[in-house]
Amino acid sequence: MTPDSGDRPETAGIHHVTAIASDPTENVRFYTEALGLRFVKRTVNFDQPSTYHLYYGDETGTPGTIMTFFSSADGRDGRVGRGQVGATAFTIPEGSVDYWTDRLDDRGIDFDAPERRFDETVIRLRDGDGQPLELVAGDSDVEPWDDGPVPAEHSIRGFHGVTVDSMDAEVTANVLDALGYERAESDGERTRYRAGERAGVIDLLDRTDGPRGTQGVGTVHHVAVRAADDDAQAAMADRLTEMGLSVTEQKDRRYFRSVYSRDPGGILFEIATDDPGFTRDESVADLGSSLKLPPWLEGDREEIETQLPELDAQRVVN
Repeated sequence: MTPDSGDRPETAGIHHVTAIASDPTENVRFYTEALGLRFVKRTVNFDQPSTYHLYYGDETGTPGTIMTFFSSADGRDGRVGRGQVGATAFTIPEGSVDYWTDRLDDRGIDFDAPERRFDETVIRLRDGDGQPLELVAGDSDVEPWDDGPVPAEHSIRGFHGVTVDSMDAEVTANVLDALGYERAESDGERTRYRAGERAGVIDLLDRTDGPRGTQGVGTVHHVAVRAADDDAQAAMADRLTEMGLSVTEQKDRRYFRSVYSRDPGGILFEIATDDPGFTRDESVADLGSSLKLPPWLEGDREEIETQLPELDAQRVVN
């Protein structure tokens, strides 16, 4: 069922992207030391507490800047393909392309020569697990983090957006409409949708070839869009339900509240509230400095800590 665009709810863009990684120390090293993001929270996957859930972003983990990982040293490899988020893109300042190509080259990071897409310069790269990432030169309202390893004038400014490689682009386009996105422009098999000002881009691929993706290390688990509050979240969830999609009950993720729905194109979408944020259990200065558990898991802390793989805290940049 195609939703009526006349009552489209509003979203402010992407809230966070969650992917799957292998070695947690190497994950921290890449996203803090190489990309210069701040490590804003170390916790566990609430649904599988033997696995880390690591969060990176700007200084405070502002919605629209947050890349997160379920990280386990013994995770199986995935394959990026149709039915998944195909790439996660960060915004870098205009004029910083040469800085970033030099930085990636100096660090031996796998990347492609800059290319043009929708009048923007894009650098495609991969992290150590093969996770597809992009750096897109453009504007952002995200303030640079002054204390990171990347000079503030060149630092990442949150997300630009994601590329969605759907198994059914027509249905996924309807889902994007239900979530508050509007079609902006097309170029071949790629159609751009926008919502909000920050992290507002979702590029939808419409192609019939290419392998189907398999979930595992090196792939995105889900993409979350922003809801200002519970009412806005419920409105978006209702729109998905009206389309015939199943939506979960609301889940308390401590730093936001979430509902989930998988579209027929294979993409797992989350709708996450902006509040309460990452400073509810740590000060800004201490973000990411210790393992934080939700109250319902605190009684199992000793057992959980013995099950988690080693994470070398000396590699954490704060």
